[in-house]
Amino acid sequence: MSFKHLSHFEKVVGEYFNAPYAISVDSCTHAIELCLIQQKIKKKIGIPKNTYISIPMTAHKLKIKWKWLDSNWENYHFLQNTNIIDAAVFWKKNGYIKNTFMCLSFQHKKHINIGKGGMILTDDKLAYKELLKMTYDGRERHLEWRKQNIKSFGYHYYLTPESAANGIKIFKKKSKLKPKIWKYTDYPDLSLMEVFK
Repeated sequence: MSFKHLSHFEKVVGEYFNAPYAISVDSCTHAIELCLIQQKIKKKIGIPKNTYISIPMTAHKLKIKWKWLDSNWENYHFLQNTNIIDAAVFWKKNGYIKNTFMCLSFQHKKHINIGKGGMILTDDKLAYKELLKMTYDGRERHLEWRKQNIKSFGYHYYLTPESAANGIKIFKKKSKLKPKIWKYTDYPDLSLMEVFK
C-alpha cells in the first residue's frame, strides 16, 4: 500500500461530488476540527440540537463558543456562522456546494462504509494545501518526513492507505446505488444530555 491509494481515493470522491479539491482524513469529526482551525473560527457558532455528539464536543475542545439550533436539516447542515458543512451522512453525485468546506464520513453506517474515515471537499486551493499539511503533522505527504524542514504545526489525522484502497473498492460497488436519506430525526436531542448541562 502507498500514498497513491489516498490520491486515487480523493480523486474518485472529489470528481463524484464535482469538488475541485479533496483531502482524506481519519474521521469526519477531525475533518470539521481541521476546517475550524484552518479557517481560524473564533466567533460563536450554531450547532443543531440533533446531530452527532462529537460536533459540540469539538467546539468545546477548541474553546469555540457555540449555541444550540433548532434545525430540521436533511442530508447535511452548516455550522452556523461558518462555511463548514457537516455532510457526514450526505452522498450525492455533483453534490458539492461552492465556496464551502464539506466534511464527509466513511464510518460503517455511511454509504461508503470503510469503517473509519472522512474527507474534506473544497474549492479553495490555498486552504487545500494547508489542510493537506495539517492532516500529516505539518509535513508534505509524499516526502520522507525526516528529510523535510517542517514549518507549521499539524495533526496526526491522516487516512491510512489501506483504508483508502478499501474505499476505492466500495466506491466501485456502491457509487451508483441510492443512498439512505438522513435527517435530524435520526439523532437524539443532544441538549438534553447531562454532559451539556
